[in-house]
Amino acid sequence: MNQLDKKYFWSVTVGEKGQIVIPKQARDIFDIKPGDTLIVLADEDRGIAIPKKEDCISFQERIFGNK
Repeated sequence: MNQLDKKYFWSVTVGEKGQIVIPKQARDIFDIKPGDTLIVLADEDRGIAIPKKEDCISFQERIFGNK
């Protein structure tokens, strides 16, 4: 794990079934627990982001309002 002013990066390996393990330190920092739902966002030019579902909902509500 490396850190640059609250920005982190880790290396993970993709398994045979396409699965990755989120490093423990990342799970601790971002409070990811078993059973949490994560969203996979992808842009072919910019890469992949994996935020928690409730963070996406919060972001959506700020943009579109509570509907």
